[in-house]
Amino acid sequence: MGYKSGSYENQAKTIIKNLEKRNMKGYYCENGKKALELVKTLLPAGALVTNGGSETLVETGIMDLIRSGDYAYIDRTSAKTPEEARALYGRIVTADYYLMSTNAITRDGELVNVDGVGNRVACLINGPAHVLVIAGMNKVVPSLEDAVRRVRNIAAPPNSIRVGAKTPCSVTGFCDNCQSEQCICCETVITRRSRQEGRITVILIGEEYGF
Repeated sequence: MGYKSGSYENQAKTIIKNLEKRNMKGYYCENGKKALELVKTLLPAGALVTNGGSETLVETGIMDLIRSGDYAYIDRTSAKTPEEARALYGRIVTADYYLMSTNAITRDGELVNVDGVGNRVACLINGPAHVLVIAGMNKVVPSLEDAVRRVRNIAAPPNSIRVGAKTPCSVTGFCDNCQSEQCICCETVITRRSRQEGRITVILIGEEYGF
């Protein structure tokens, strides 16, 4: 084990203990391959599964798993009209498992997420029976203040480019605290505790994934 890997594992142990105090379950996986294998054990065959937008899920192969595995997968991108999207969202919130990443996680076990429309954070808060949050250790920050700073200046600029949003940060690479019509930072959610014990499971990976 390298020095960096050892440090990641120690950080994860601290965060997992703090997640448990907040009614959330935590796991640490050394790499993306092990995280993928863990997710396989957590998703029962036949489960109704869906996801929020996440580069981490793509990079770890978890998106391929839920799309092609023995699950009833709801493709959030399949709607062609606003009416279809609304009906589809009605199915998404009743899913057995909702998979996503997080924009940041503090050492105290608080999840910080920022959305444009809010559908991803809404499902984190309520709806799906279980939520699996998969995050590389690059998402870990010391405090809530650092989390917001990370989201605005590290996560938002590349995410704006990814979704094609015409925001100041997509051009300059830095947050401008914009009021752009295509702003992707409209809703900020801090998950400091899960009301339902065990509903939220956080899988930390000792590598860097996503933004």
